[in-house]
Amino acid sequence: MAKFKDSEGYKILDRWLDQKGFAPFGFQEQTWQKYSAGYNGMVIAPTGFGKTFSVFLAVVADFLNRPETYGRGLKLLWITPLRSLAKDLARAMSEAIAEIGLDWTVGVRNGDTDKAMKAKQLRAMPDILLVTPESLHLLLGQKQHQRFFRDLRCIAVDEWHELLGSKRGVMTELAISRLSAYRSDLLVWGITATIGNLDQALEVLIPTDKKKVKIVAKEKKKIDIISVLPDQVEILPWAGHLGARLVDKVVPIILSGRTTLVFTNTRSQAELWYQMLLQAYPDFAGQIAIHHSSIDAELRVWIEDHLSSGYLKAVISTSSLDLGVDFKPVDTVVQVGSAKGVARFLQRAGRSGHSPYEVSKIYFVPTHSLELIEVSALKKAVAEKTIEPREPVVMAFDVLVQFLMTLAVGDGFDEKDLLSQIKSTHAFQFITDEEWKWLLRFLTVGGGALSNYQEFHKVVVEEGLYKVTSRKIAMLHRMNIGVIVSDAMLKVKFVSGGYIGMIEEYFISKLKPDDKFVLAGRVLQVAYIKEMTVYVRAAKGKAITPSWLGGRLPLSANLSHFLRTQLSEALHPGSREKELRFMHPLFARQEEISHIPREGEFLVEKIRTREGYHLFMYPFEGRLVHEVMSAVIAYRISRIQPISFSIAMNDYGFELFSDRPIPVDDENIHELLSYRNVLQDVMSSINATEMARRKFRDIAVISGLVVQTLPGQQRNNKSLQASSGLMFNVLEEYDADNLLIKQAYAEVFNQQLEEARLLDAFRRIRKSKVILKTASGFTPLSFPIKVDSLRQSLSSEDLEARIRKLQDESIRNA
Repeated sequence: MAKFKDSEGYKILDRWLDQKGFAPFGFQEQTWQKYSAGYNGMVIAPTGFGKTFSVFLAVVADFLNRPETYGRGLKLLWITPLRSLAKDLARAMSEAIAEIGLDWTVGVRNGDTDKAMKAKQLRAMPDILLVTPESLHLLLGQKQHQRFFRDLRCIAVDEWHELLGSKRGVMTELAISRLSAYRSDLLVWGITATIGNLDQALEVLIPTDKKKVKIVAKEKKKIDIISVLPDQVEILPWAGHLGARLVDKVVPIILSGRTTLVFTNTRSQAELWYQMLLQAYPDFAGQIAIHHSSIDAELRVWIEDHLSSGYLKAVISTSSLDLGVDFKPVDTVVQVGSAKGVARFLQRAGRSGHSPYEVSKIYFVPTHSLELIEVSALKKAVAEKTIEPREPVVMAFDVLVQFLMTLAVGDGFDEKDLLSQIKSTHAFQFITDEEWKWLLRFLTVGGGALSNYQEFHKVVVEEGLYKVTSRKIAMLHRMNIGVIVSDAMLKVKFVSGGYIGMIEEYFISKLKPDDKFVLAGRVLQVAYIKEMTVYVRAAKGKAITPSWLGGRLPLSANLSHFLRTQLSEALHPGSREKELRFMHPLFARQEEISHIPREGEFLVEKIRTREGYHLFMYPFEGRLVHEVMSAVIAYRISRIQPISFSIAMNDYGFELFSDRPIPVDDENIHELLSYRNVLQDVMSSINATEMARRKFRDIAVISGLVVQTLPGQQRNNKSLQASSGLMFNVLEEYDADNLLIKQAYAEVFNQQLEEARLLDAFRRIRKSKVILKTASGFTPLSFPIKVDSLRQSLSSEDLEARIRKLQDESIRNA
């Protein structure tokens, strides 16, 4: 380190930072020194301490020390998961470079970059280019693309934890393997927040035996978690209404801060909260904005710029502003509803107090009373530094097929050279020669079952290289690069001109002319729909909030553990957590008419009402696990006595409801919850083939078997499902070795059924004391599950009336 500090590059950086009133942190200096010594690595540091500058300035310092070893082209390729992140980083890098005195240029290339700028970049690359994984793959699909990377010295992957557990992470791995083959001296560095599997994250990013190092900052970020409590606890809680009652408590939080980010978990919730805040405090008009991925790119840029300048008082956002965007005026964060995971909660908290040693302040606004237990659980998890791992995706053959097509569309590939590159990635390190031959056969003749159909003969072999020679096939492939499959999106424009944003086709198809809906915080009235555009007029009054197909976030395993722990301590008279103290009347009511499950206990409730018979179980394992577990229990009960159920669930438990008595008692409850033959019963209780068929839709789109985006149009969900469903049936019957069919089943078990977590839950229950209680009315734990089952069939007005009736009946019967 002493030798490095004597270098010219370090002295220049040190002087520049000193002029700005800063001094480098130890982890930054360590990164600069390790980079100069030829190491690859990964930097882990809290938000606001300069993770970005640790790697970016490492390249700058190395250039200042050895300018003669650098070429004139692209030197640093910076991969980010979000477009908004790229723009903000590019601005910060450009300012730093100008102040240091370099004549480097910084460019951004993603879906928001205009065509003229993209064409300019292809003629002459900037010194630093910020890309998303998708835009990098598009570059690899260009003819003679190696010229872009001739002078490349470093690939930096920002927010690696965000990419790691997804197919976009696999895209990143594949791109790095290809670029590393072009330059053997290429260095790879990752930047990440703290996650539960940092060592594995490093190995996935840099799987080779090159010199590599993990650099962890000693500095810690302080987080202040504050619950926004209602005036009184609701004894029989239900999801979705309490947040609206707390709007009046959120207004003063926004007014007391400089700038506030209000995070919601869904786009529809963001639209709703924007409207509610304006209604509660009309003076917010012009001072607050809404930000999510369906809003027009120009409007998003305007919001981000005015957030950075401090002009906006608050922005209501989804995960589109989750990651490391540095909005210095933001001193407060509000989280509406549970973030469902420790890592996501910390990520969002870190958006406030972005400067070093500032306290990150986050307010938690529950959407129903029971979510306050989750806050208590979050506090405990944060205190014990327990954060979820991000499990890397492996053997995603749909992504690999797309990547092979991308290279074939570009300059083509040699199968032997490419196989060694593919095997160097973590995702495909165990790929077999048979699987590789199948992939090549799939590209050239469509595999076994599709060989008679010319449209699946996409790649040809010329002079030993696999290439795409059809301009139509190449064009369609470039239009469909990416691994995020969503419903067809329609543009929303004013009849008088002006673009507002995007809306999913499945939602807009339910609306008729003159119906009103909300988008980008505006009330809009449908005028007419033409091709892929909804033409609207500005309107006022009551409107429908769009729902997107993103679904609800699942509860993480870590948070589930702490949730059970906190619940077991709920009745402890000396509890220090204000959330648990506040909820004491709810817990007391639960204990009085049923039971509060302690550590090592598992609660089952039987309740009879005028509607029928209810069986509730509370694993506290999250909605996805409960969906499968409830089907298994229903199947096992049906073996005792033929009986049909309707099933409902939330993150805390599930309900089996029947119009006939449910044969569950102390004699058979342990057998019903047995770990024995769990997977066999899962296969008997669910339609795995139908689930795989639905999962195959995304796989078919990603692999190019089914084309989603065509010139001037985008196929909707219904059309994609029909096409991919037909393809699934044909391949499953006539192509038994099809890797994409096998992948569909693997994804069902590993992702949708969460097989490992499901088995862990049954093991835990096997060791627990089962408490079977009979109650005369709905309990505080069962009531929100019951309400969720009614939500699907009732309008919001009918639902509220029904809920009030159920609450009254339960209180009378208790």
